[in-house]
Amino acid sequence: MAEPMRILVANANTTEAITQACVAAARAAAAPGTQIIGATPGFGPAVISTRVENAIAAHALLATLAEHAGAVEAVVLAVSHDTALDAARQMMPCPVLGMTEAACLTACLLGGSFGVLTLGQARPYEELVARHGLAARCAEVVGLPLTPQQAIADPDGAAAQVLAAAEAMAARCDSVVLGGAALAGLAAGLQARSPVPLLDGIACAVTLAEAMVRMRLPKPRAGSYAAPQGREAIGLSPALAALLRG
Repeated sequence: MAEPMRILVANANTTEAITQACVAAARAAAAPGTQIIGATPGFGPAVISTRVENAIAAHALLATLAEHAGAVEAVVLAVSHDTALDAARQMMPCPVLGMTEAACLTACLLGGSFGVLTLGQARPYEELVARHGLAARCAEVVGLPLTPQQAIADPDGAAAQVLAAAEAMAARCDSVVLGGAALAGLAAGLQARSPVPLLDGIACAVTLAEAMVRMRLPKPRAGSYAAPQGREAIGLSPALAALLRG
């Protein structure tokens, strides 16, 4: 009997409630037999809302991933900023998917243009979409006047705001990406009432991760995404330092 596929769903902040929401959304999207493993960093910001917090969380996330290197078949970054995505792809020996990139790429398969609906400031997500090379396909990015903590505490209120915004965005967008780990799992309950598809980043990333594992593509042995070799550092966790050394 084949071993179950293990996918690590790694939060980048220290709010356990967000990790659990993402794990639940991942399990709902996963194929039968796929094992979802949640992970929360042991240090770092409670919630990522600033550039400074995102930089701090990148270290915390890489240290968390290093603890699971070789023990999982794929990684989903349960952070809507796709924190440390490029570094994680270089470091880990398995596919690594960012939830927002996965949702945006899926949106490109549904129509000509998509929108991103997030919590708080829109500008970081405009920059993120551009870094992923998808700015030409993104019609608009909208930030709701909500914090992740508020969305977790009042999911019904958050759902009402998400649905109202999606209805307005449908005038320009063929689908809407929900950009926020705190919104994980929300799309499923709103889908029937939304005029356009709502894309949950965790669900998209888990589904694409399963496909990539089945494709059995090798990790690059050359170029900028080849695994680090012979790099030295001080003050890192033993697992992270070991991966840098190769």
